[in-house]
Amino acid sequence: MTSPSDLGVVPDPRVDALVRADERLLVEMRRHLHAHPELSGQETSTTAWIGQHLRDLGLSPKRLDIGTGLVCDIPLGRVGPTSPVVALRADIDALAMRDEKDVGYRSQVEGVAHACGHDVHTTVVLGAARVLAALGPEAAVDGTVRLVFEPAEESVPGGAVDVIAEGWLDGVAAIFGVHCDPKLDVGTVGARVGALTSAADMVEVRLRGPGGHTARPELTVDLVDQLARLVRGLQPALDTLTAVPGELRAVFGSVHAGDAANVIPSYAVLRGTLRTRDHDVWLASPGLVERALATVLDGTSATWDLAYRRGVPPVVNEPRATALLERSVRAALGDDALVSTEQSLGGDSFAWYLEKVPGSYARLGTHDPASSSARLDLHASTFDVDERAIGAGVRVLVSAALDSLAGTGH
Repeated sequence: MTSPSDLGVVPDPRVDALVRADERLLVEMRRHLHAHPELSGQETSTTAWIGQHLRDLGLSPKRLDIGTGLVCDIPLGRVGPTSPVVALRADIDALAMRDEKDVGYRSQVEGVAHACGHDVHTTVVLGAARVLAALGPEAAVDGTVRLVFEPAEESVPGGAVDVIAEGWLDGVAAIFGVHCDPKLDVGTVGARVGALTSAADMVEVRLRGPGGHTARPELTVDLVDQLARLVRGLQPALDTLTAVPGELRAVFGSVHAGDAANVIPSYAVLRGTLRTRDHDVWLASPGLVERALATVLDGTSATWDLAYRRGVPPVVNEPRATALLERSVRAALGDDALVSTEQSLGGDSFAWYLEKVPGSYARLGTHDPASSSARLDLHASTFDVDERAIGAGVRVLVSAALDSLAGTGH
């Protein structure tokens, strides 16, 4: 990785020195979080642990009214009642899955793992807190940096909805965040103007029939056959309803029907996700799914109903905030650290913040380019990161916060 000074970029020497001094501590913090993951809405110990670290810095974090997650304001310079506020966000929950890595900091909670990098995101924002708290009144800008430690990001519609409902984005001028990306090398950051992720909703389709004996399927409604028909046929039916085939993408992750080999069940259920890159298609998607289900199942004698649960809209990065974040990447890590990135089909609750205020979300490279191991995707059972990404993330978010305050304060 080329250093900023090699490219004529002069990062704030105070920030650089503070991050360097914290590097070992930040790795220890990330490994603690990785070893002690908690599921969405259950992040009680994680919330307490983050809160204690913030209080040790002389800050006054506030736990969210829902019971988990925190926000914390850091005043900088000569802050006053009309000074700007800029937010940095981390997500703190983990996934319901096994951690199958053979490392000393693997999850100590069976069936729960930080396989999406939320432990890194949290450590990055805590690292930013340490730098910003150290700058405090001596900072070259005036304003407040609001730290958001969001719970339940992996649930739908995500803890961002609660953060917003409690008023913590009111008066915020801009918000920034990073998400681990194992496809990018450590020391690089992927940025994109406009849509970065896709909308993601949850669907549950319930099928019913009279049931019967497998010896005489012609005398009843063969729900297993109809289930298979639905799994195979929903996507083609959706493709006829959108301008671009595949624009609304249905994938089932859970299918259940019956328990006995010789009994045609009377009830079956499918659960899955609907994803789209297009915001307008997302708004129309409940009606489109209803129509597609009718196309596939009407006339089969099976009865059905749909439970449609809104997830998140696409993350749409605001141009000016993204330009600022790109400048921050170059200033903090060097010109060659900034790379372009594509819109993914993944979803993220950061989207809700960007529906409320301008901001930008970036992808933080976590792959060791010297490693011979495969680039594991997010949610892989052995997912891990090159921990040098933590310091890179801290530098970028601190730079973005300071530059944003300097710009909004004029």
